[in-house]
Amino acid sequence: MTTKLPINLSKIKDGKDYIESLRNRDLDIYLFGEMVKEPVDHPMIRPSINAIAKTYDLAIQAPELASVISPFTGERISRFLHVCTSAEDLVMQNKMQRKLGQETGTCFQRCVGMDAFNSLYSVTYEMDEAKGTDYHTKLKTFLTLMHRYNLVVGGAMTDVKGDRSLPPHQQEDPDMFVHISKRTKEGVYITGAKAHQTGCINSHWMLVMPTMRLGEADKAYAITGAVPVDAKGITYIYGRQSCDTRSMEEGDIDVGNAKYGGQEAMVLFEDVFIPNELIFMDGEYEFASMLVERFTAYHRRSYVCKSGVGDVLIGAAASIAEMNGLPKTSHIKDKLVEMTHLNETIYATGIAASYQGYETKAGNYICDSMLANVCKHHVTKMPYEIGRLAQDIAGGLVATMPSEQEFNHPKVGKLLEKYLKGKADVKTEDRMRILRLIENMTLGRNAVGYLTESMHGAGSPQAQRIQIARAMQLEYKKRLAKVIAGIEEETDKEAVVQELSGYFARVFKIS
Repeated sequence: MTTKLPINLSKIKDGKDYIESLRNRDLDIYLFGEMVKEPVDHPMIRPSINAIAKTYDLAIQAPELASVISPFTGERISRFLHVCTSAEDLVMQNKMQRKLGQETGTCFQRCVGMDAFNSLYSVTYEMDEAKGTDYHTKLKTFLTLMHRYNLVVGGAMTDVKGDRSLPPHQQEDPDMFVHISKRTKEGVYITGAKAHQTGCINSHWMLVMPTMRLGEADKAYAITGAVPVDAKGITYIYGRQSCDTRSMEEGDIDVGNAKYGGQEAMVLFEDVFIPNELIFMDGEYEFASMLVERFTAYHRRSYVCKSGVGDVLIGAAASIAEMNGLPKTSHIKDKLVEMTHLNETIYATGIAASYQGYETKAGNYICDSMLANVCKHHVTKMPYEIGRLAQDIAGGLVATMPSEQEFNHPKVGKLLEKYLKGKADVKTEDRMRILRLIENMTLGRNAVGYLTESMHGAGSPQAQRIQIARAMQLEYKKRLAKVIAGIEEETDKEAVVQELSGYFARVFKIS
């Protein structure tokens, strides 16, 4: 590969190395109507950078959990760069994701890229098989480069879409979906925008992918490739989050989670160049749906990360109950049990999708799509109820507590220390910190990742219901009922195999 790295660095080993790798990149980032000079030092952006840095530090603290030996370089790399070659690999991703949710209490922004190249790995193989292209080899060469430097790869799938009733080629403005705007013998140029892009500014590279099923008239939109985040023609517009400016105020209490946060931005592409060697789909529109469906299978079960974040919120709710002197009250205990039940249901369906992973033609493993969609559908609902119960246990102060500045005031501060105390042996400041954390996760900055992003990330609820409906195999289930009821005769194996595909075929290992 002749492509140069967008940054001059050696292999990233830990969180400190990662943070330094992001400096001096001269990105075009807009926030509050102004260009951000150095995002690493911006108080609103830095918590999201810290969250990704934690993925590197966890790989050192728990290498079996968060790192692997690269099959391309033979060196240890982040598990977020690994192509899964067994169901156990898929499971270990989930366990890592839950642990990182527990460690940060927020989104750590690396799952999209991980799920993107895992899905691309099998799709490029099957495209090459059908079309005689060489995308799979190019993808492996790209991954080798990423492994050599242990970089962060982001994913960019969600287009802004314009008129949702029209396919890409019928849009009044063709830029509503990212598309090829120009072509040369060296490669292609793309134009358009990707919305809600998690951690894009904190990545080193992005994999740009189509967002939906495409027809022959949409060939210009069937483009997948890798671009460095500092490529010429890219502009980033940083997304607002509730209470986000608290990170720019004095003190570290009111923000709730001062160290870690999430990040979303809109990415604008204006004639951004992708060289031929970094193109992994170019006009093969019939494979766009395969890529989207495989990506969403991986990514929807990746939402087990919310169970790790949920662990933090459950811990915060239990802590405030104790600080209030009510840890043994029956209704409080029952609410904590319900929060735990919901949280473990998310984890159970996600990790079950991974345990039921199966091998693709390319040799890598993909998780079970049915269970992945069930996992994500739970995530569109259960964090909201867990958050509601946390607010219920916390009480009204979670929304009305005075600011840290009032607590530091020479006159009213002492009064607040007196009147906002809970149990005698608990410091008022500690009680205030836990309340702010609950506010942060259910109303504030990290509610974006725990609630709203849980609703819309990796497809909104109806997207999962569509996939569940496609895979629920009602004819097979009706036959089960009719055989037991004596309406039909029991079918032979050949008939069962003909009826079965997907979930049940893999459950019962029928082939």
